Amino acid sequence: MPAKPAPIRDLKGLKAVKLEIETRARLEAELKAARAAAAAKARAEKELFSRAIGPVKALPAKHLHKAQLATVQPAPIPVQHQLDELAVMREALSDGFDAETLLDTDEALSFRRPGMGPDVVRKLRRGGWAIQRQLDLHGLRREDARDALSGFIREAHKAGLRCVRVVHGKGLGSPGKTPVLKGRVQSWLIQKAEVLAFVQARPAEGGAGALVVLLAPG
Repeated sequence: MPAKPAPIRDLKGLKAVKLEIETRARLEAELKAARAAAAAKARAEKELFSRAIGPVKALPAKHLHKAQLATVQPAPIPVQHQLDELAVMREALSDGFDAETLLDTDEALSFRRPGMGPDVVRKLRRGGWAIQRQLDLHGLRREDARDALSGFIREAHKAGLRCVRVVHGKGLGSPGKTPVLKGRVQSWLIQKAEVLAFVQARPAEGGAGALVVLLAPG
């Protein structure tokens, strides 16, 4: 409970109470006047702003348009197309294809497509066509080698090349000292329509570790 004011015992106490009441009344009047002045100032500023901008009307809905900003889209990357091409190349070159029945049973197991005479193989073996490009498959895994060979033959044919060399290695570092890729490369080449014939390279061009391939005209 608030403390009771001290009882007024004399004239001096009465004057003190009167002074306190007058002081509180003056403070309340000053606070009220300050609030009124602030409100009047706000109203004056609002009226001044209204006169400055004039009457305001809302735009009809039909005049409201969103800004049309041109956006620059990045060039699409044909990832799916690239994957489809890779899948086609892998499906086109089967590891289960039996190439031995199509190889000529000569010392180097050469190949010539049906309709090509034996003179083509002889000319290819003698170096009758200059080697224009080479692919080295050393150190590649089977799938990587297959993809690399398929792409190499396709690009060489597209470029109009006629004679290329494919190095598959002699297998000296593989178990049993047998060429791991040789038979597969022969099988893959036979399955490529761009390949007309191939023979084992001459000793100076890689010997048993490489094949010289004749491509169809581009």
